[in-house]
Amino acid sequence: MNHNRLWLAMVCLMTVLAGVAPGSIDLAWAGGPSVSIDLGTDAPKQTAVVVQILILLTVLSLAPALFIMVTSFTRIVIVLSFLRQALGTQSVPPNQVLLALALFLTIFVMAPVGQKVYSDALQPLMAEQMSYEEAWQKGSEPIRGFMLRQLREKDLALFIDLARLPKPEKVEQVPTHVIIPAFILSELRVAFQIGFLIYIPFLIVDMVVASVLMSMGMMLLPPVVISLPFKLVLFVLADGWYLVVGSMVRSFQ
Repeated sequence: MNHNRLWLAMVCLMTVLAGVAPGSIDLAWAGGPSVSIDLGTDAPKQTAVVVQILILLTVLSLAPALFIMVTSFTRIVIVLSFLRQALGTQSVPPNQVLLALALFLTIFVMAPVGQKVYSDALQPLMAEQMSYEEAWQKGSEPIRGFMLRQLREKDLALFIDLARLPKPEKVEQVPTHVIIPAFILSELRVAFQIGFLIYIPFLIVDMVVASVLMSMGMMLLPPVVISLPFKLVLFVLADGWYLVVGSMVRSFQ
C-alpha cells in the first residue's frame, strides 16, 4: 500500500510539473479504488489553482527556514548557546527551553514588524482591497527595513559584488535575495561578538580556579568541577539572565 501511495504521489507531481493539457486523469492500482483528478477542462483556472496550492504547500514547508533567516532568531539562539557553553552546564537549560526562549524573544522583537505587515498587507489583502503582488510588495517592505537596519554595509556590498549587480543608488533598489544572506552574515558576526564578551568573565573564573588547584597540588581534580558552582553563583548574583536578555533585545533597537 505504501508503494501504491508513493506511485500515486509521483504521478500527480509529474502531471503538474509536466504541464499536461487540461483534462481528467484516472488513476488506479491493484487492490485499491480508482482516483480521478480533474485538471479543469471546463474551467482552465482550476489548473492554476492546483499549482497555487502546490506553491503554498512548498512555502509552508519552508516557513521555519524563512522565519530563521529574516528575523532576530539567529542572533538570539546563538548567544544563548554560547551562554550555556560558557557556564559549562552542558545540557542545562535543555535545548527545548533555549529554543522556546529564543522563539518568544524573536516574537517580542519582531512584533512591531509583524503588526506593520498585517496592517499594510494582510488586512487589505483579506478585505480584497489589494492584489497578491501589491500585498507581497507592501508586506516585504517592513521586513526588508528591519534587515537593512541590522546588516553592515560591508556585508551588503560583498553580496552585491558577488551577484555582479551594478552599485545601487538607493537601498530600495537592492534585491531581497541579496539582502537576506548579507543580513545572516551580519547576524552571525554580532552573535559571535556577544558570545565572546559573555565568555570572558567565566574564562577568568576557570583560570583562577585552575591556578588555585595547581598551587595546592590538586592537579588530578578537574577544574571544571570546582569552577562550575562559582560560575553559577557569579551568574546569579549579577542577574545574568536579565543582563543577557536585555542586551540582546536592545541590540535590535
